[in-house]
Amino acid sequence: MGIIEELEWRGLISDCTDREGLAQHLAKGAVTLYCGFDPTADSLHVGSLVPLLALRRFQQFGHKPIVVAGGATGAIGDPSGKSAERQLLTHDQLKANIEGVKKQLASFLDFDSEANAALLVDNADWTAPLSFLDVLRDVGKHFKVNAMMAKESVRARMANRDVGISFTEFSYMILQALDFDHLYKKNECELQIGGSDQWGNITAGIDLIHRRQNRQAYGLTMPLITNSDGTKFGKTEAGAVWLDVARTSIYQFYQYWVRVDDRDVVRYLNFFTFLPRDEIEVLARQHMEEPHARFAHKALAREATALVHGEEAASEAIRASEILFGGALDGITEATFREIAGEVPTHEVALDRFAGDGLWLPELLHEAGLAQSRGQSRKDIKGGGVYVNSSRIDDDQHKLKTGDLLFGKYLLLRRGKRNYAVVLAGEFR
Repeated sequence: MGIIEELEWRGLISDCTDREGLAQHLAKGAVTLYCGFDPTADSLHVGSLVPLLALRRFQQFGHKPIVVAGGATGAIGDPSGKSAERQLLTHDQLKANIEGVKKQLASFLDFDSEANAALLVDNADWTAPLSFLDVLRDVGKHFKVNAMMAKESVRARMANRDVGISFTEFSYMILQALDFDHLYKKNECELQIGGSDQWGNITAGIDLIHRRQNRQAYGLTMPLITNSDGTKFGKTEAGAVWLDVARTSIYQFYQYWVRVDDRDVVRYLNFFTFLPRDEIEVLARQHMEEPHARFAHKALAREATALVHGEEAASEAIRASEILFGGALDGITEATFREIAGEVPTHEVALDRFAGDGLWLPELLHEAGLAQSRGQSRKDIKGGGVYVNSSRIDDDQHKLKTGDLLFGKYLLLRRGKRNYAVVLAGEFR
């Protein structure tokens, strides 16, 4: 099986300029390909994973990937898939975003392989030296305005007369085509990949290479991901799901995948993991026979989290998830507990209240918002529904002391199956 067949069975091909010809060309030997990522924020989000992981798949098949951080194209803004003009970023914003995105891009590919090491470049490096006249004379003459207006990204905006499209965004495809032309000339890069919304930009680059270099290049796009329930992929109530832990915690990232729609989980195993076909087929059968066991969801969450954040982080996220579903705290690390603390309400308590005889549990449950009164707290405790650090407490006179604090400062309180609060003990003014 070649890379094209691999992408096909995973459902990862939307358009291809010459599928059979490209498959034959790839089978002959290593090919250099590229994909660009514009730094619209200081982090990529999960929507960027499909093309990024596709580069990784190509590299696993022996091909050489180039990742382009769009220092130049990001300054313009791609109109593809956008109903209105993007707000232009300042040079300082762009610089900061590029640094953040470069770090993430570099973690997905092998940059040290002797045979097909990946390459990370910034398109500002070859566009910044060009003058406006250079671009108009040497590049712009190869573009026909009527052909540019026929591209979907432009046509959709032109159809909305109230919004329209500025000359800045109209020129975006010229810059992206120039990238392909430059990389073909300098790096013998023959293939560009991207999301299906990039088809017009990719074919513009192929045309430019043919006109300027009289050479053949290829383009391949992957489908833009949509959820079966009609919600936007990569979005939650809290907003986008980012790859940066400062924006989306590892636990939240893991939970996003655990909670995907049942109708999407097998499809996403194909898209976002490197599990082989036979393993995915087993998970698909288990999902049909025992959907309540969520085998496929857990496998998806584990693999996706490990890909982005590493095996250790995935294990910590699984551990945190198990604890919030009633699991024991034995062997938990403080880092994992902090993940939990970020997901439930936190109540601050002066550390000295745990000294001496300690703090009466019913009082603390009430203060932490887990019971309407101390009397209700006592009833809940006697009923066996109260847990401290995952251990059930049935004595309504129980007092908590300094020795009960995890890492000298935390308590995890639970009432019933899903009502949690974290107590943080310390010196508070």
